[in-house]
Amino acid sequence: MNREVNLTKRIKTSSGMRYCRVMSSANGRVKPDVVLINQKEERHPEGAYYLEWREGAKRVRVSVGKDAQDAAAQRLRKEAELNAKNHGVVVVPPSAKNGHRLLSAAITEWLAEIKLTKKPKTFAAYSNGLGYFAESCDRQYVEDVERRDLLSFAAYLRDEKELAPQTCHNRFRYVVSFLKSCGIRNLAHKNDWPQFVEEEPEIYEREELDQLFKACSEEERLRYEFFLMTGMRDQEVMHCYWSDVNIAAGTVRVSHKPDRGWTPKAYKEREIPIPAKLVKKLKTWKVTADKTCNLVFPTSGWKPDTHFLERLKACAERADLNKDNFWLHKFRATFATWSLWAGVDLRTVQLWLGHTDIESTMRYLKPSRSQQVRDKVNEIFA
Repeated sequence: MNREVNLTKRIKTSSGMRYCRVMSSANGRVKPDVVLINQKEERHPEGAYYLEWREGAKRVRVSVGKDAQDAAAQRLRKEAELNAKNHGVVVVPPSAKNGHRLLSAAITEWLAEIKLTKKPKTFAAYSNGLGYFAESCDRQYVEDVERRDLLSFAAYLRDEKELAPQTCHNRFRYVVSFLKSCGIRNLAHKNDWPQFVEEEPEIYEREELDQLFKACSEEERLRYEFFLMTGMRDQEVMHCYWSDVNIAAGTVRVSHKPDRGWTPKAYKEREIPIPAKLVKKLKTWKVTADKTCNLVFPTSGWKPDTHFLERLKACAERADLNKDNFWLHKFRATFATWSLWAGVDLRTVQLWLGHTDIESTMRYLKPSRSQQVRDKVNEIFA
């Protein structure tokens, strides 16, 4: 089956930026700057041309510059390339002019390297960010990218995609990293970066946890107490083996699982002490666990459980609590904050959490709201 590549132009309309079909004359040549809007031809000199095709269910868009005839020629080349691949022919991409690299090709190559070193979730975020940059940037070659293209990208994330400020910052960071890998540095000034207010991590109150756990079954309670009392990330709990749990020593390890293709964040293994009450519950749970499965919390099919969050929210609803206030990482924040309140030093909590830098741990240094603190405040201003 032959593949089709469409040529569109991204223009400004009264309803925002749109990708519009490019019009051709009777001889098949593209009419420069002429697009079809609401079944009418309109002239729009602004914006850039884009190639558009499908990779399965996914739509791919690539900027091909502002020259209409050059864009049309690239459409034909891309269509020929896709159809050649369909027939098993190895296609070598054409060299860019003056030794410059095509932006689309450079992004594809860089993401291929990222995929080898990052986890799937992280790679998806990088891919998403670079995809948005390709949509917003009308440059054909990497070397032509300028500071204003980064400013336009930041505005595109904020206004067109309506992303949260911190997400805008992260996507911007991915693009800056990509450009650095291409030897393009210092385009963005300090104030060019999307700004965001780093929110204080939320933690659970003891009263709401008591209410939550009362609505849980014994199995559910063990799962979420495990999150709370270890401070482990959801993926770490999902991939926790019985071999990681040392009942006698009262510890649990976060370790590499090559048999499942899983590694801890930053490839760092660690050991966490667990309280006696959790040790006792795990010991009982192990007696009833399926001996043929090495996971502590498996599904019925002996696979890592990916539904911790949905079940947590269901438990919150049963407890007449607002399910929107319950998520897995909040257990981790609570573990860190309670540990620091109890007097455990920052360096130790950092090791327990698996943070690569102390600043990440310091985010959990929240003021204590205990009755003892309130009593001291009352004494000061008595």
